[in-house]
Amino acid sequence: MIVQDIESELSYAYLHAVAAKAGMSCKQGDRHDDGAGVDAEINYRGMTSHPYKRHVQVNIQLKATVKNAGSNSDYLSYFMQGVKRYEKLRTDDSDIYKILVVLFLPNDPSSWLSCNPDELILKKAAYWVCLYGAPASSNPTGQTVYLPKTNLLTPDSLNTLVEEAVNKNVSPYKQP
Repeated sequence: MIVQDIESELSYAYLHAVAAKAGMSCKQGDRHDDGAGVDAEINYRGMTSHPYKRHVQVNIQLKATVKNAGSNSDYLSYFMQGVKRYEKLRTDDSDIYKILVVLFLPNDPSSWLSCNPDELILKKAAYWVCLYGAPASSNPTGQTVYLPKTNLLTPDSLNTLVEEAVNKNVSPYKQP
């Protein structure tokens, strides 16, 4: 595999592990889903705060990078290649939320993953953002997006995201 494929697989493994710990299923999308900007879908079936909805689905666009995430104290920055994908993610055209998840990896690929009999460690972390309400891109090659550092993807934050999604109140995009 090339390095970008390994990064991609690690981002999916991160999402899958977090979803499993949160009690949710995580399905990898197929090539048709990928064309719609969906690499994976998270499904939760159980009690929610909504009066009658018990099944929540969130679609995920996965990215991974070793690039510098910037020096802002509140946000991480990620340059998203391809304006077409960015436009799909910022458009609120479905009842199912589309969420961008970016895994920030160390520069040195040999330090990305380590395992021993006591633990499996994937270095650094993934963050999420909903791009609904983001401005149209003026750059034909891509768009820098800003992920709040408060949006660290953990089992607890995924549970909160699902609760927000079932009630249609995921925070729209805020550019610093």
